[in-house]
Amino acid sequence: MEPRLGPEAATLHPGWLALLLWFSALSSSFSSPASLSPSLVPRIRSSYNYGRTFLGLDKCNACIGTSICKKFFKEEIRFGNWLASPLQLPPDYLPSYPANYSDDSKTWRPVEISRLVSKYQNELSDRRICASASAPNTCSIERILRKTGRFQKWLQAKRLTPELVQGLPSPLLRCPSQRLLDRVVRRYAEVADAGSIFMDHFTDRDKLRLLYTLAVNAHPILLQIFPGAEGWPLPKYLGSCGRFLVSTSTRPLQEFYGAPPDQAADLAYQLLGVLESLRNNDLNYFFYFTHVDAGMFGIFSNGHLFIRNASTLGVIDKQEGSQVATRAEENKDIFSCLVSGCQAKLPSCDAIPEKQSLVLVCQQLLPRLLQGKFPSPVQEEIDVALTQCGEGTRPDPEVLGAASRLKDILRPLRTCNPRFAYRYPDCKYNDKF
Repeated sequence: MEPRLGPEAATLHPGWLALLLWFSALSSSFSSPASLSPSLVPRIRSSYNYGRTFLGLDKCNACIGTSICKKFFKEEIRFGNWLASPLQLPPDYLPSYPANYSDDSKTWRPVEISRLVSKYQNELSDRRICASASAPNTCSIERILRKTGRFQKWLQAKRLTPELVQGLPSPLLRCPSQRLLDRVVRRYAEVADAGSIFMDHFTDRDKLRLLYTLAVNAHPILLQIFPGAEGWPLPKYLGSCGRFLVSTSTRPLQEFYGAPPDQAADLAYQLLGVLESLRNNDLNYFFYFTHVDAGMFGIFSNGHLFIRNASTLGVIDKQEGSQVATRAEENKDIFSCLVSGCQAKLPSCDAIPEKQSLVLVCQQLLPRLLQGKFPSPVQEEIDVALTQCGEGTRPDPEVLGAASRLKDILRPLRTCNPRFAYRYPDCKYNDKF
């Protein structure tokens, strides 16, 4: 059905008029701009091209997916105040964008529209793909990726196995087990009939999108396979369009470095609790960070702390163990080098200590959150526990013990009031909260 573009839409949402038009063209429902004013035709055509390029739809199927594109088409996802003249679309160099999301065009909630990697890294990886086939920079990257040996193996595969992901740079896949990969396939949200561990219902396009996402940044995959609705400390995955994903909105941890003492204590306590749940959980997966910064953790409007960016999160299956190829170096190919140097070497799965994430957080995040916030001698106790927790040379039990003592110190420093809606009013009746 041809979309209606009345004067009200053009007046109130000029940027979304552009988006509406190029999404209409994508779905073949917009046949010709001839009925529009001739002065609008150049703008519409340039808007169409710019919009496809902005979201990365011109690169699909070397992209994340298209599951949420209809929301853009229906104007049920609207960017925030990042409006760039004259096309009224956001600037293309930002890593993420605030936006609003609706299911009925009446009630709205904040979301975040994010790139997996920067625009520069996307352009660099595209050039690497072309160069791998000695093709010009304007080559069809999808055509080249389809011809690779790895993707040809994916086309023949009925099940995603450790062999098919060996050599990919994501920490998620550094120590893959069959149980973990089955979970990836079963919960992959960019296909219509999720639920099976076999890829019989995957089209060639679906397989390329999954492989590309795993090779570039496994963050959206982690949001899908370990959803917040099941208690995992991750925001909700709402869908993808081109090279962008949409998830629930959080404020980054660095915005709370100046928080009052009770809020700082609450956030630090939550962060230590998140790391504890990543080490010990009912599914027997051990999660560890290879790198942390304050932008990787976020806080919802109710005060609840979550992992905002899971791109550096590795997973080891404690139940099934890891199935690592003995000659992993031979499995490296263009998919191994899209966003990082092909020579990068990761540590052995057996060399990841239980303390790793704690040491990183106690060194780099908690001191800035807790420093100078509390009266003596409480502050001294916190500083001592933080120092011990952040010393990577200490054995695992000593670091874990220091983190446990720090939680005990922080617990009574948290207050029970409506500012902490995620645990209020439960905290009035139960010391657990």
